[in-house]
Amino acid sequence: MVEKIVIIGGGPAGLSAAIYASREGFEPLVIAGFAAGGQLLLTTVVENFPGFPEGIDGPEIIVKMREQAEKFGTRFVNENVTAVDFSSRPYRILVDEKTYEAETVIIATGADAMLIGLESEKKFMGRGVSSCATCDGPFYKGKSVIVVGGGDSAMEEALFLTRFASSVKLVHRRDSFRASKIMQEKVLHDPKISVIWNTAVDEIKGDRKVESVVLKDVNTGQKNELPIDGVFVAIGHKPNTEIFKGKLEMDAKGYLVTKNEVETGMEGVFVAGDVYDSYYRQAVTASAGGVKAALKVREYFANHQ
Repeated sequence: MVEKIVIIGGGPAGLSAAIYASREGFEPLVIAGFAAGGQLLLTTVVENFPGFPEGIDGPEIIVKMREQAEKFGTRFVNENVTAVDFSSRPYRILVDEKTYEAETVIIATGADAMLIGLESEKKFMGRGVSSCATCDGPFYKGKSVIVVGGGDSAMEEALFLTRFASSVKLVHRRDSFRASKIMQEKVLHDPKISVIWNTAVDEIKGDRKVESVVLKDVNTGQKNELPIDGVFVAIGHKPNTEIFKGKLEMDAKGYLVTKNEVETGMEGVFVAGDVYDSYYRQAVTASAGGVKAALKVREYFANHQ
């Protein structure tokens, strides 16, 4: 059986594409992955997703979107794609030993925030540890936070957090930033931001939520404990594009390159969400990308009947 549409990815981008495509009667197949849901699975209360004024847990958004897609005829495979073959039509998507064939493909595999790598970081994710200031900053009104990183993303996160937090400490492993000069100047001249140079986060401590961090001087090895309410990790994101290497065009960071935010250079292969969007990285923008991809697929079939 050749599927009309196979959607790779089960986060807000893939599920939004599925809702729209299934309402059009295409009965798409979503290969969602083992950990379907993307970055929302790491988020507790989401207050900026439209339609939920009281807030909603990230995983619950995924459950509701999936139920909505299934209602209209979407089918799901909860496994990871291991390889793709775009060399001939129909396209082939491999899941271990099983192969799915598709006339069109929507890639919505997202991107993962790069983390420090501490066990305590995983333990407190969503309970004081975050990788998205735009998402979680408002929860830290009047509180003290640290931002880990030294690039433009870290500068942006720190500056954004000054709108809410009483103090922001920027923790960086080196003695200079790699961020652009203009971003550095903004941070270094902001009275709410202080910089802790040559320092790494060694441990995150607390009971039910983050209460302090253990900082380690990378030169001397000396450690000290700092009381803190929140830890924002801003050391970059890695798009989930490994299986598309050599198959689709990517930029230097591995994000898929598009013509118009939707189409790739491969006919009938479309993208949605954070797999190409390295700037916004929001659930709602990923969802909008999924809608665009589904509508573009509808247009594609209308022109190829």
